[in-house]
Amino acid sequence: MEFWAIITIGAAFLQNMRSALQKHLKSRMGTTGATFVRFGFGLPFAFLYLAILNLGFDRPLPVPGLVFAGWAVVGALAQVAATFLLVHLFSFRNFAVGTAYSRTEPAQAALIALVLFGETITAGTFAAILVSIVGVMLISVARTTLTPAALVTSVLSRTALIGLASGFFFGLSGTAYRAASLSLAPTLPAPDAVMQAGYTLCVVIVVQTVSMLAWMLWRDRAELSRIRAAWTISALVGFVGATASFGWFIAMTLQQVAVVKALAQVEMLFTFASSVLFFKERINRLEVAGCGLIVLGVLLLVLV
Repeated sequence: MEFWAIITIGAAFLQNMRSALQKHLKSRMGTTGATFVRFGFGLPFAFLYLAILNLGFDRPLPVPGLVFAGWAVVGALAQVAATFLLVHLFSFRNFAVGTAYSRTEPAQAALIALVLFGETITAGTFAAILVSIVGVMLISVARTTLTPAALVTSVLSRTALIGLASGFFFGLSGTAYRAASLSLAPTLPAPDAVMQAGYTLCVVIVVQTVSMLAWMLWRDRAELSRIRAAWTISALVGFVGATASFGWFIAMTLQQVAVVKALAQVEMLFTFASSVLFFKERINRLEVAGCGLIVLGVLLLVLV
């Protein structure tokens, strides 16, 4: 298995852990606070990783230019927008439809990369992406009365459009991060995916932390006190989140975003493993089928 794939699977596992911790925080603070800790408390760890690379391993820092700055800001704000839209979906009764369509992120990332940078993928890779997307969409609606056929016909519903928009912004953010990271390569003595990813992560997480902090100072100062009260768990969320993001950025520097995002669907398998092993929950046939399709898609990605 290639290095980018190993990193992606590890990042998916950590992201699943981070999501579980954030759900725990939701009982102690609002959605804004639970989202902020991912960035704000991850900031020190992101800079720690960069310092270790630079000072501990003597890897030179890149010199950013306007291209890097532009794509880094676009990626940071697109990720915030995508997260906001995804959270907004949960205010709808039939949010499962929107959540399912948000999982089209890998296919949308492939389209965005094609339009912006002319990147193409092989027919086999595209088939693997579609298989994994269908698997995740099945899981998303498995515990509702919605049928797969109705899922297709509901594409123009409000929740579906919000979900598609969320998937678009997630795809845009990943594509922008890859462009920002790759733009740093010419400024280094030799391309260094790990350093490029670490530097990009630090800049992006600063933009996200500052923008969300400014929002809370303007609109929701009470949330800041709730965040301070839960600083121990928040610090753990920050550590796990920053480590996962570091992995994502390395993988997306080495491989096309659509391929990385498709392989990242294994996070759903980790979620189900946790549900079955730790919470003793039972999964239905549609969920089993979805898991099978995700596994098939991942195998196709690795083998093609």
